[in-house]
Amino acid sequence: MAGLEIHEAAATGDHEALEDFLKTKKFNVNLKDVEYHKKTALHWACARGYSECVRILLDYGAKGTSRTDEGWTPAHSAAEAGRTAALRALHTANIPVNRKDKYGDKPRRIAVIYGHAETVKYLAQ
Repeated sequence: MAGLEIHEAAATGDHEALEDFLKTKKFNVNLKDVEYHKKTALHWACARGYSECVRILLDYGAKGTSRTDEGWTPAHSAAEAGRTAALRALHTANIPVNRKDKYGDKPRRIAVIYGHAETVKYLAQ
């Protein structure tokens, strides 16, 4: 699918390439990958814990509360992987990190399920 270069850059933490792609204004920063549950580049950056990519994506207009087909926000993706730094980056940008998915689970519940104690503690604050 065309335009997924930013997803790959975000998923691999290549923040320089990510910013170069976004500077061209040829990429939709909120493009959803239909082959991966409608994840955006921000979901990938959060899941992998690349805070600099999170910041860049948000600076270029990424929607911090974008939803996958299961209703997961980027915060859910970060919580699943125990990426507390990514959650901090979202919170610093005033992105809510406590929204429910379509099953009623908040990111904190996801972090509990996956046993990420530090992330659970952060989200409890």
